[in-house]
Amino acid sequence: MKVAVVGATGMVGEVMLKVLAERNFPITELLLVASERSVGKKLEYKGEDYTIIGLADAIAAQPDIAIFSAGGGTSLEWAPKFAEVGTTVIDNSSAWRMDPTKKLVVPEINASELTSEDKIIANPNCSTIQMVMALNPLHLKYQMKRVVVSTYQSVSGTGVKAVQQLENETKGIDGEMAYPYPINRNALPHCDVFMENGYTKEEMKLAREPQKILDDRTFSVTATAVRIPTAGGHSESVNVEFHKDFDLNEVRQLLSETPGIVVQDNPETNTYPMPIHAHDKDEVFVGRLRRDETQRNTLNMWIVSDNLRKGAATNAVQIAEYLVQKGLIAQQSSAVS
Repeated sequence: MKVAVVGATGMVGEVMLKVLAERNFPITELLLVASERSVGKKLEYKGEDYTIIGLADAIAAQPDIAIFSAGGGTSLEWAPKFAEVGTTVIDNSSAWRMDPTKKLVVPEINASELTSEDKIIANPNCSTIQMVMALNPLHLKYQMKRVVVSTYQSVSGTGVKAVQQLENETKGIDGEMAYPYPINRNALPHCDVFMENGYTKEEMKLAREPQKILDDRTFSVTATAVRIPTAGGHSESVNVEFHKDFDLNEVRQLLSETPGIVVQDNPETNTYPMPIHAHDKDEVFVGRLRRDETQRNTLNMWIVSDNLRKGAATNAVQIAEYLVQKGLIAQQSSAVS
């Protein structure tokens, strides 16, 4: 399997390589791709040094799979060029997510929709992935009506510049600002850019992407996304109203039996999900399960996950694993050759 990682020098790209190695993804040839300023530099993978190449050279090599984490503009321009030579692109940006001709995939939920014809596959927003992982089994059982989510997102979701800003501020160092305000000892209700309706792009991703992933427009989602001074891991307070009533013990059981979900829910022992414990893990952690006492058929819960792993790199690699397992890549490789 000839695999290209586009954006290999970025935060998600680095985690992507780590996840590919941990999961022993079947790579026979690895292409590490980045912007022109990084071409010629070296990156290590499984103890070997690889020279970073440019996008044009990567296309010429006709990889079987290209996993993109290089920003929406790069994806819009270059993903179709990879697809033209037979490469299956798994894109981590927002570029293709709401394109009606592209699948938006969380493997545990809707990988079965994929076919060999899908040459550009969208990886959902990090906050969306962890939320739908927890909501999907409950929706199948109780049928969601409305979801209200408030996120508490780490600076790693913004990128290296934001992580550096937090580190500088904690050390009292003046430096480049990723945000319009200090993030240390602060909370910014401002993730991504503001839109005409007063919501940010991040909030609208949370509102729209779940409907596409679950292939259901009968429920609605409204969101407030907040950036907080944690180095990694996103947390979410989710209030979900169902059409059908539920039993809390049954909810815990449903979630516990869902692959990729870990329930941490015991107030007596102060057991609940926290980003510090989700670090470097692939699971989605769910806790603080309780009935909303102000409204019928409504559940409150707290969802935490490592945004660079299941929220980005791991989900993308899982999509690639599914394609290989089902033989959806091999067919394209033989067609190219």
